[in-house]
Amino acid sequence: MTVRFTPEAEADLGEAFAWYTKRGAALGLEFLASVADVPRRIEALPQSAPEVHHGIRRALLHRFPYCVFYLLESGGPVVLGCFHASRDPSAWRVRAGA
Repeated sequence: MTVRFTPEAEADLGEAFAWYTKRGAALGLEFLASVADVPRRIEALPQSAPEVHHGIRRALLHRFPYCVFYLLESGGPVVLGCFHASRDPSAWRVRAGA
């Protein structure tokens, strides 16, 4: 099972990576390592993250205050976005059509 990322999710991750990299190259790389762990966790246990809204699940990054929102679709998990934990939840709900 392969985890797919929407273009919006990839853009979210790129923005967050750039923000952390400006604060230090090592910090940006640590952020990427934390992000890379999420698809592995989703592939291993796709239903382990809590469902937060109509099939949308939320996986937390380790060490960073970010949440990865994803759906389990017939073709495999699809990441809708990666948002700072303090961000308004309506942002990811809009992407999910909720």
